[in-house]
Amino acid sequence: MDSQEVGDLLEDCLRAAAAAAPQSTQLSEAQGLNYCSCRDSLCAELASLLQEAVEMKWPFVPEKWQYKQSVSANDKTNLSDLISKHLPQLLALLKASITAQEAHSALAVVFLVDRFLYWTDESSRLLKIAKRLHRRHPDTPIAPQLVIRQARVYLNSGKLQKAEYILSSLINTSGTTGCWMYHSESARALVQAVSVQVRGLILQKLGLWLEAAELIWISLVGYYSLPQPDKKGISTSLGILANILVSMNDEDFHTFRSNPDIDFSLFWDGSHRLLSAAQAAKMAVIYSQYTSLYVLTNVATQGTCLLSYSFSVECPASQRRSFLLQAREAFAIGLLTKAEGDLVTSKQELHTFLKAAYSLTVTHKWLGTPLEVVVQATQACHKALANFYDYCLADTQDKDSQCTEIMRLVAQVKCLLRVESFPNSDKGSFIPDSYKNVMDTSANFTLGGFSKIMQRFQKYHASLCDTNNTNCRETKDEVDGTTLCITALETTNTNTECSTEACKVVKETPKAEEPQQRGSNSSHLPPQSDPSITPGSTDSLSSSWQNFSFSCSGSPRPSSSGNAGSSAIERGENMSNQSCLTTETRDDKSDSMLQSVDKNKKRNVEGYNSSISSHTLPKSVIPETSSSKARSDSKKFEVVQAGIETLGTDDEWMTEVVGVAQKPAVTEGGVQSLSQLTLTTSSSSLGDSFGSGSSWEKISSDLNSPTYVKPQQKTGTGRSSKSPDSDGSFFLLETLDSETSESSFEMLEVNQSGHQHEKEALTEKVNVSQRKNPSCYSCLNLSDVAGVVPVRQFLLSRQDYHALLAGVCHECLLKRLHSDKTQFKLKKHRIAHNALHLKFSKATGLWTARETCVYIGEPMGMEGKQRAALWVQFLHQEEMLSSYVGKDYLKPKGMQFHLKDVERQMTAQYYVTEFNKSLYEKEVMAQIFFIPSEALLILNGDEIVGCVTVEPYMLGDFVKLTNNTGKKNRSFQATEYGLAFGHFTFLFSDEQEVVVDLQGWVTADGKGLTYLTDPQIHSTRTPKGPFNFADRGLQYFREEQHGPECNEICQLLKLRPLPTQLYVPPQKH
Repeated sequence: MDSQEVGDLLEDCLRAAAAAAPQSTQLSEAQGLNYCSCRDSLCAELASLLQEAVEMKWPFVPEKWQYKQSVSANDKTNLSDLISKHLPQLLALLKASITAQEAHSALAVVFLVDRFLYWTDESSRLLKIAKRLHRRHPDTPIAPQLVIRQARVYLNSGKLQKAEYILSSLINTSGTTGCWMYHSESARALVQAVSVQVRGLILQKLGLWLEAAELIWISLVGYYSLPQPDKKGISTSLGILANILVSMNDEDFHTFRSNPDIDFSLFWDGSHRLLSAAQAAKMAVIYSQYTSLYVLTNVATQGTCLLSYSFSVECPASQRRSFLLQAREAFAIGLLTKAEGDLVTSKQELHTFLKAAYSLTVTHKWLGTPLEVVVQATQACHKALANFYDYCLADTQDKDSQCTEIMRLVAQVKCLLRVESFPNSDKGSFIPDSYKNVMDTSANFTLGGFSKIMQRFQKYHASLCDTNNTNCRETKDEVDGTTLCITALETTNTNTECSTEACKVVKETPKAEEPQQRGSNSSHLPPQSDPSITPGSTDSLSSSWQNFSFSCSGSPRPSSSGNAGSSAIERGENMSNQSCLTTETRDDKSDSMLQSVDKNKKRNVEGYNSSISSHTLPKSVIPETSSSKARSDSKKFEVVQAGIETLGTDDEWMTEVVGVAQKPAVTEGGVQSLSQLTLTTSSSSLGDSFGSGSSWEKISSDLNSPTYVKPQQKTGTGRSSKSPDSDGSFFLLETLDSETSESSFEMLEVNQSGHQHEKEALTEKVNVSQRKNPSCYSCLNLSDVAGVVPVRQFLLSRQDYHALLAGVCHECLLKRLHSDKTQFKLKKHRIAHNALHLKFSKATGLWTARETCVYIGEPMGMEGKQRAALWVQFLHQEEMLSSYVGKDYLKPKGMQFHLKDVERQMTAQYYVTEFNKSLYEKEVMAQIFFIPSEALLILNGDEIVGCVTVEPYMLGDFVKLTNNTGKKNRSFQATEYGLAFGHFTFLFSDEQEVVVDLQGWVTADGKGLTYLTDPQIHSTRTPKGPFNFADRGLQYFREEQHGPECNEICQLLKLRPLPTQLYVPPQKH
């Protein structure tokens, strides 16, 4: 059954659910007979499973081998094979059950087919059917598996706030959802274990490796503590843990390994982080050896661990080849999980096949396979990734042909690299006999012990549920006053209600939140802008996004779930007291609009071959906004923007406060009152992070305005040239003159008042520390790298690869890649490249690379003053099913600018993690996160020809809380936490740094979870620059943004008062 047929049948079921008659309506005899006929046509095995689902026998549909120590031949089949074979009959029964008003039977069918349809990227429609059935038949139970599926879909589409709320609700209520009845406490424990596991995935996506690993360990305890350990759950958690350990820094690994609550000897000796990860992945393979997708996923992780370890500083040179051979075996096992001609219908499975094929190619390169073979295999991977990108955007009817072409190219790689079958004495297994000699260590975990662990998190999850009040009013029963309704999963400030009595959670909303919740121009939100601000000026105090035009904005690229943001926005609509129907309708319209947008985008993306700076999406891409669509989507994705601009330099700030700029002056040192801040709305939450301050400032709409100054021309000769082996996708801007390197910074950093930052440019030179980093490859091998001068600076030698793959410190990396003469600018889109995926750890000060393949997608139609956003897909992204955003400078920039962007955001993440610990110790459950930022060094052969920074795509209400001088937006409680965070950072860094320019996605007015991006840091530790005001920046924060008086968060944390004068640390000799 192909994808088009499945899609058509689901649409039929969705229409039937929407058109279902009221329960009081008399059914026709034909409807009843049709239902009975469809039910009786099921095979005995499916009929038995359906009856058990109706009886709520288990919260998750089990595999036969999942809970058995000894597996027989009959147990080595998978539920997906059974569902796939009988899917037409099951969907026919689903439609018949809906029309016959047999809700228990209909939801049981949804339950049975849920996992299969998730892997075929059809969860969105299936969940819509479940929601409509629940609304029509509120007393019919919904399986916990479906509720958690909604959380997974939200996670994949970037709605982390909603996923967090669902999971916290299940954890807090021991799995209670609607009127679902549990037959045992172990079933509740299973639901909690799965919920903790998925929350670990959220923290993994946020780059919080240590915290994510701890949650995944807890889920392992839960799975092992069941009367019969859950082998599928154990396998999944082990695979996730392996991936986390790959990304984790060694300092966090030591903390994790030293945790007395974690028994490392259970699985591995813990001698090295990457070897522990490889062992965890191998055990995951063994536990799930009868399911091809799980085997593929886990051996790809195992191979990645072994490949990475082979380049680590700790790997003995004599053993490097041995580990490369083990990595090659692992990738080959994964590629053999499907035979030629087998259809693959899962986005994750396709992505993992590509990752395994490319990684195998890289492994062969390092093993010395002839270059021409490696090049051919690499080209096949590039073509397959381009097809995969189109597959993710394709209509249902096009997916099968795209999938066939992708797997043909994967088969080509297998042929080129001579992947051969392995000895396997077990027909039902997908792994070789050599893997089956790992002894399974028994674990002494109990349900009581798991329950005690879960109680540690009880207060946090209860608090998160309280800050995200979601009401549902459609069933008559109530369980402990708090239940979770699948149709009312809102986590924004909107007060969404469903009429389910069983899910009713009625709490009085604080008055301070009401105006935001209603989406109206209420009294506490400023109705007008500051009259002193010149419209369109780039150095005004208004928001740097305020005048940014979104008329050309692209719509978010859909994830596999189909749940992405809407671009229909209309202000002033009363969104309070919404019903369950409204909640779902908004989701439906969001999905349908996005599908329409992306069809148009697919037709128009072929022309993206010029410089990003000239890109805007065609008008045909923009969905028409009807009043009904605007009403249904406005609050959900409304962007509330404070009129706060991030300034480019302290000189620019000074021209404002002393009245030099050509506009009315602002009182020196004065902070605008709340009534002077400008609030606007925009059609895209993401777009505002690109249009916001720091490196994402707005473009001046009027080039003739008095604030626009044409950049001054440099003396000297400049030329644009391609790299010798370039395919034209990138160009390098060479500045050929005899001037000092500072001049190139002058050219790049001209502020809007025409002042060049000579002082900042002078101090921006790389300052390499004389101290060695004990984990840095270059620091440890100074004798090998000293005196080695590359033919071209960005042409990587074998030594460079070893250094980057092993890990180099920030100073050594900047020393190697810093250039004032060579600058990069992305030129083409919709093209695949080899790349080095660079991650930075503030804790260790190391950058670590992995070789990957990246597809540069189309621009998102969002440009700031300095950077533009574009879709990217790369094989080693942390979340395979999630969308990622790339950011590239509009004008050619030196490599150091990209690297410093990542370093700054990951430094902020390091600080905020410590801040969150302080909050938690004081029983404050609000948490702040900085989403992780990484760099992709684009390669042409062995030469770096470009760079983009990447981060996960997020959806939600986007707000700007503070800028990088003295401004702050008091409309949100999150701002108080932000100011306390700045205070904490200042003290934690010995009064040398402060994180400012806070902007991102806020839930529950900031009392819940806040996700931030694109911060700025004022620091006296690093050279002063265009956005680092150093001493003056610290002064702005102390005297104006934070002010002399501490807020209640500062007082609760008992932070000592900010000093009136800066502390000068003693010089280190």
